[in-house]
Amino acid sequence: MAHDFPLFGDPTDPSGNGSDELSREAVLAAVEARLLATFGESSGRAAVTFLGADRIEVLRFGPDADGLVRYVTLGMSAAPMADPTSVVADPVRGPRVELVLTVRGGRDDVLRTLATFAATPQVEGLVLAPGGSLDLGSPLWEGAPFTSVLAAESGGLVPDLELADPAEPVRFLPLLPMTPNEAAFKRVQGAEALQEHWLRHGTDLRDPQRRGVPLD
Repeated sequence: MAHDFPLFGDPTDPSGNGSDELSREAVLAAVEARLLATFGESSGRAAVTFLGADRIEVLRFGPDADGLVRYVTLGMSAAPMADPTSVVADPVRGPRVELVLTVRGGRDDVLRTLATFAATPQVEGLVLAPGGSLDLGSPLWEGAPFTSVLAAESGGLVPDLELADPAEPVRFLPLLPMTPNEAAFKRVQGAEALQEHWLRHGTDLRDPQRRGVPLD
């Protein structure tokens, strides 16, 4: 894996516009336009390239008036996620997503984690959907009490982005950090049960140092 991080703090856009509505360049330009329309100008960006996978960028937005910083991947949606059991991957049809992580106060070192998660469909053939989880196996950022994330439903924070037929819309999945105990609970009881615990206890999922929710 090769890292390229000189651009964090530089909000310039290196991408061009492709003539094909579903080309990588055109899709990512539309995705970035949707993010700018939702969050305003980015406050930084960084990029990482994985061996055998396309470049993934991470855009930072904020902090906003509430001190919230959004980190959003850019590159995951350039191609649809393919069912690993399929003999031939469809280059147009299939789910497309980008990932959104919200952290109060910001944690810029999380960009490496997000890029890793965003490259997973290409590297491992994973199809990520709401209710699914991604496990880093180590803290999401330095000192974090979380090692994995739960993918939540799209459409609430960033509206789905419609693409030209026959492509599916790009969906922006919020990532909810989980402690190891919460991740273990989710594996046994399911995502809905964990989210009910969070809701019952009024859990602030944007708090970078929150404690795990009681699971009794």
